[in-house]
Amino acid sequence: MTPQTEHGNAPFPASGAWTSDQPAGHRRFHRFAVDRPFTLEGGGQLRDVTTAYETWGELDERASNAVLVCHAWTGDSHAAGPAGPGHPTPGWWEGLIGPGKPIDTDRYFVVCANVLGGCQGSTGPASPDPSDGRPYALRFPVVTIRDMVRAQALLADSLGIARWHAVIGGSMGGMQVLEWGIMFPNRVGAIVPIATCAEASAQQIAWGSIGRRALLMDPKWNDGDYYGAPDDGGPWHGLSVARMIAQVTFRTDNKFSERFGRRLANKSFHDEGLDCCRSSRWRGTSTTTVTGWSGGSTRTVTSTSARRWISTMSVAAAEAWLGRCHASPRRRSRSASAATSSTRRTSRSRSIRW
Repeated sequence: MTPQTEHGNAPFPASGAWTSDQPAGHRRFHRFAVDRPFTLEGGGQLRDVTTAYETWGELDERASNAVLVCHAWTGDSHAAGPAGPGHPTPGWWEGLIGPGKPIDTDRYFVVCANVLGGCQGSTGPASPDPSDGRPYALRFPVVTIRDMVRAQALLADSLGIARWHAVIGGSMGGMQVLEWGIMFPNRVGAIVPIATCAEASAQQIAWGSIGRRALLMDPKWNDGDYYGAPDDGGPWHGLSVARMIAQVTFRTDNKFSERFGRRLANKSFHDEGLDCCRSSRWRGTSTTTVTGWSGGSTRTVTSTSARRWISTMSVAAAEAWLGRCHASPRRRSRSASAATSSTRRTSRSRSIRW
């Protein structure tokens, strides 16, 4: 029997952060706050900040075809493209972004940035603090969704994009989408928030606190200063428990019963549990109803993998998302009012309005 303190896969690095000694892959880097600090919503400050991003397609002469894709909690800038040096896995929205796909890179200039604090090339707790060159770790200040969006706006400025054709994202990415519509309504032609909310509920905050406690109780947590530890020297036990807890909160009781019932899911009692972290993106059976402006037309899409549900839409349906960006003022007003209720989640369905 495998001891509970071991795992059967290759050793886990102490941190999953991307560092400058690793291949950059397709990442590009935007540097800001060099001459003066970037002040955060919570009062903290950062200097010499980097945003890692990737792009697909070509920006047109009027810079009018740019689409911003915002990633979820465990995502990064590699939204599309194969695995390779610097990118251990294929793009997390590979089925959605590309030539002839719903977000057609033959038509649109697509940008995806790793969020501020994301540690996949963007400045975060694993990044060196300019004051001493050591990882920020727990010294890294609290960042909010609004801070992430402000950093994205500075990236847009550097790319010469005054107004996004559309901003799209799911989960935490959808929260960024909503924030774009609130903070910079004149800089977005359309917003597409998916499976998201405007704020975390008290219960969500409570579950997050329990997940953090699991990390804190791992002996290898070392007060957050584990970045220099050898392989398997990081708090992976605590992380695996935290991700297990998070996975339970991502689905309703009915959905768990529907998918698993009381069937044995894993015969290994000592499974390390990190499979939920590796393959947790957009799983599950879902029915999605997309309602357009014109005549209240509706399209329902059902798939066995929620990660791919959006890519199963026809190109025409996806283009409808992006093609209504140059809306009249009346439509923009309707879009703003719809933003607060853009995604309604039940155990069976997601309803998206734009």
